[in-house]
Amino acid sequence: MDTTSRLLMLLDVVELGSFSSAAESRNIDRSVISKQISRLEDDLGVRLLNRTTRSFSLTAAGAEMIKKSRELRELLGHTIRLAENYHQEPRGVLKITSSTIIAKLYLQPVINDFQKRFPQVEVELRLEDRVVDIVAEGFDLAFRVGEPKDSTLIARKLARNRLVILASPEFIDTYGLPNTIDDLALLPAATYTSNALRVTSISYIDKKGDRNEKMIKSVFRANDGEVLLLKALSGTAFVVLPALILGNEVIDGQLVPLLTDIQLSDFSAMYAIYPHRDLPVRTRLFFDAVQEYIGKDTPIWESNIPDFDSLYQG
Repeated sequence: MDTTSRLLMLLDVVELGSFSSAAESRNIDRSVISKQISRLEDDLGVRLLNRTTRSFSLTAAGAEMIKKSRELRELLGHTIRLAENYHQEPRGVLKITSSTIIAKLYLQPVINDFQKRFPQVEVELRLEDRVVDIVAEGFDLAFRVGEPKDSTLIARKLARNRLVILASPEFIDTYGLPNTIDDLALLPAATYTSNALRVTSISYIDKKGDRNEKMIKSVFRANDGEVLLLKALSGTAFVVLPALILGNEVIDGQLVPLLTDIQLSDFSAMYAIYPHRDLPVRTRLFFDAVQEYIGKDTPIWESNIPDFDSLYQG
């Protein structure tokens, strides 16, 4: 292993926060990482890390090496992308990260067709609902609901993602059809809850154009949209979900939109995120394929809800 490779390995350790995480990312043993960093220090003749049994910290020299390593990674990445763009046929590994629901419903069909068209492209799809450092972990594309907070990344809006209030016919038979948001607030709800977000209310725009919040009666909470959808299908709770999660439940009559005359506040759109503007051919073509599949004007998931354009004052 040469000095360049070891510098990039050191960068992985620092950006991922541990030797173990860097080893897992590279699919190698932790001892290999440790040994190569020690060899790098020997080659350079300077200590780069202060190590303890459980942690490490950068020395002054190590901090300088990390700056240079980032520049080196950027230069190497640019060189590789430049060379790849001379290929007439896309090839190589396309590394993608996405939330589970987006991958299952909207990426996998595109991947299947894409690899039929371009058999020399390998795809690695990582399903992560956590926020991923796409630069440190080497991803070409990330698909997420919501614009990233990291301003160094490139974010392209793929499609809007509006909310819908849903309940099953069985639920309506049991509790009656709510006519106002006050009526709805008294009924049992299934809501999203995670370490980062806890939904306790419905956000809507009143007739004066003011934003309001109405607390709802949550009887079931989960950190997975598909699970919340299943709860609504059981007839024991209503749910407020982004339309992106829906399949044919409304068309098939399994779920019914409620209070369609109120104006719901906007939900986060779906974005594609990537680290560089000069995308390799395979990445650019895949992005275009996803955009075409989802739809540039009306997203594919809105076709699952009849007359959705007229609902919730869309």
